[in-house]
Amino acid sequence: MGLFSAVYQIGAISTVNEEEAAMFLDEFSNLVDGIDGFGIFVHNLTIALPMFIPGFGLVWGLFAGWSTGFAFAAIVTSIPALANFPPLAILYLSPFGIMELVAYSLGISRSYMIIYAIIKHRSIKPQLLITSIEIGIVVALLLVGGYLEFAMIDGAENIVPSIEDL
Repeated sequence: MGLFSAVYQIGAISTVNEEEAAMFLDEFSNLVDGIDGFGIFVHNLTIALPMFIPGFGLVWGLFAGWSTGFAFAAIVTSIPALANFPPLAILYLSPFGIMELVAYSLGISRSYMIIYAIIKHRSIKPQLLITSIEIGIVVALLLVGGYLEFAMIDGAENIVPSIEDL
């Protein structure tokens, strides 16, 4: 959790020029156009599952943390009113943020534990059951989190103008 949070924060304090921010927001808008809770779940699951791959998952998870933070930086560049909003608050103060953080942390840590066992020439068999249980937990967290995030976005659309209106 600490590593993911740290690289997320590094991404969030990155400097993003207005052209990059506009390009990101355009891609983001196309990505989320018409997305629902299940779509958010599938998107987050495609990010989370590779995190369980031994070794690669650690690198992938940290990259995902950085790129998510960078996305926040791009949004702040386009919406300066968010500049005083602490980036880590999205992870730690939103229910879906906590669910995603826990899910991603499980994948990253399991990737590390499996690669560590391989390097130390230990059997990974005992870890396979634990890994499958953790994957089930991740699926459940991201499914609930996806629908919760969609509900919060859907409810906020009436309060906050959409990206296209900015």
